[in-house]
Amino acid sequence: MTTLLVWLGVATLGGLGAILRFELDGFVQRRLDSEFPFGTLAVNGLGSLLLGTLVGLDVAGNDLLIAGTATLGSFTTFSTWMLEAERLAEDGEGGLALADIVGSIAVGIAAAALGWALGAAL
Repeated sequence: MTTLLVWLGVATLGGLGAILRFELDGFVQRRLDSEFPFGTLAVNGLGSLLLGTLVGLDVAGNDLLIAGTATLGSFTTFSTWMLEAERLAEDGEGGLALADIVGSIAVGIAAAALGWALGAAL
């Protein structure tokens, strides 16, 4: 029974994470009205911060599967990030594409490290 409950949690929270990603991405992008994909940057940065916090808190096992992999894994989005960078490059915005790639990596690493430190401090 535990396995069934875990997978129901994965499915439910995975779906919720994807919906939250869609909403936050759109909210940020509409507010900033820019060619640069700030919405995806915000989503992936927040997801990295929260995942780092879970790791810092030593969350493990099924709890990490549900909170980290399902919820935050569906909340963050590597594929959208790469698609947006590719589209910027195709549109002749190579500088923005490079800024998107490098900036997202830097924000993700910094956010994960900060989250890990915060989680470990709690």
